[in-house]
Amino acid sequence: MLKTEEIQAFVHIVDAVTMTVAAARLGVAKSAVSRRLSELEEQLGVELFHRTTRKLVLTESGQGFYTRCIRILADLEEAEHAVSQAHHELSGQLRVAAPLSFGVMHLGPAIVEFQKLHPKLSFDIDFNDRQIDLIQEGFDVGIRIANLQDSSLIARKLARVSTVVCASPGYIKQHGAPTTPEELVNHSCITYSYLDNPGHWSFINKQGDEQIIKVPKLMQANNGIFLSDAAIAGLGILRLPTFIAYESIAKGALIPILQDYSVAEINAYAIYPPTRHLSQRVRCFIDFLVERFSGVPYWEQYLGHIDK
Repeated sequence: MLKTEEIQAFVHIVDAVTMTVAAARLGVAKSAVSRRLSELEEQLGVELFHRTTRKLVLTESGQGFYTRCIRILADLEEAEHAVSQAHHELSGQLRVAAPLSFGVMHLGPAIVEFQKLHPKLSFDIDFNDRQIDLIQEGFDVGIRIANLQDSSLIARKLARVSTVVCASPGYIKQHGAPTTPEELVNHSCITYSYLDNPGHWSFINKQGDEQIIKVPKLMQANNGIFLSDAAIAGLGILRLPTFIAYESIAKGALIPILQDYSVAEINAYAIYPPTRHLSQRVRCFIDFLVERFSGVPYWEQYLGHIDK
């Protein structure tokens, strides 16, 4: 009879592509994963992978077996969670990947609250602005703030995120405030380096026409909180997500400019891989985030936005 750990090892190898990554996710030695795979193939009497020096590729038999294994593990996990739900308990580990600034400022308090509601859960959180491969790196759920491109990932919208162009009172007193996007070429600008085109800012006027302005870059960095501090210090004009800027604007440390023009609006999403069964703990966590950030986000309210 097949053992559950052998099936789990096989599925992890397929998802991770390499035994090394699969072993890390399972918390066992690579030799143990290799042994489990060999024992599984011996019991089945078939090869599940074509082996090369660089990677493993599923055979036709392996592909069919993988599909069945996903269902088997899903049924086992659902049965486990049905029992735990009867006692209103969630347990196990949640691996979450989130952008640094949004994660620390907004997701962090939500995770703390969720942890208190479910004390038997444990969290492994990666706050990082780089784009993480959820499947390759073994994360249960990721938070992304972007216009998502076509993807194999499943996404649930958490909240909208507006972008605001702003500068400090000191900068405006010394240099004046531009009244049109074209005037930005006469100013110092501070940009976020992880954007596709950090030195090209897009604006939409009241007639719906788009303008793309190449701005002079005084400074570029990959962290929005640092850039906000630089703008507050009077170094230049900054285009920043409202979830970072809202407190500084409320305090008067930053002043919105070019408000007659619309700037790109994006969304915050919770994403997860469709190839993995969505466990009860992941589902409950995402439902919790959707509810917490529903309606007009608190970081948008100072702009007088209405929910769309």
